[in-house]
Amino acid sequence: MDSEQVTLLREVLAATGWLERTGEFGRAVRKSARTPGGLLLVGTPAEDPWHLAAHLDDESRLGDAPGLAPTLVRWSPPPDAPAHLKIGLERLEAARRGETLFVVAEEDAPVPLLERVDDARRTGAVILALEGGDKELRGLAHEALTVPPDEALVSFDAAQHLVSAAAGQEPGKRGLRGRLARLLDAVSGPQTAD
Repeated sequence: MDSEQVTLLREVLAATGWLERTGEFGRAVRKSARTPGGLLLVGTPAEDPWHLAAHLDDESRLGDAPGLAPTLVRWSPPPDAPAHLKIGLERLEAARRGETLFVVAEEDAPVPLLERVDDARRTGAVILALEGGDKELRGLAHEALTVPPDEALVSFDAAQHLVSAAAGQEPGKRGLRGRLARLLDAVSGPQTAD
């Protein structure tokens, strides 16, 4: 990606409202994730949200926001995995007020996940969902961001980048566009003058 493509992408995203939507959702993540270890990040049986977990962890460190460091909850963690990578679904059953359950599901969430999300909501956990059109999951969430499968401008993966960058923004400070610019520059690599 060259500098002209990066500039064009920024302009296109700004014109579509995606920066605003992901910004609002990212602020909801940051606002609800105040307790260290209390941001429970879970995907579907087919896909653990590793990439988003890594970006939120980076934003936590860089933005001095310990609540953003997620607890990755996995469907089938191997028994010999390190402690932070073998947290299973039973952790969702212990979710309570003051914690946030962030569900990342590009495809429809399976019924067992929806049941656990509903239980966590009933015990007072905040429910956030980044989803690809799942009406049931969206209905359980306090805040949701839908990335339709036919979305031409922003992929599900790109939306995760935008959300994590927005979550890393300190409240009251502007600059998601600046953070996005740095993210896009990092993706595009060093620029050379012609």
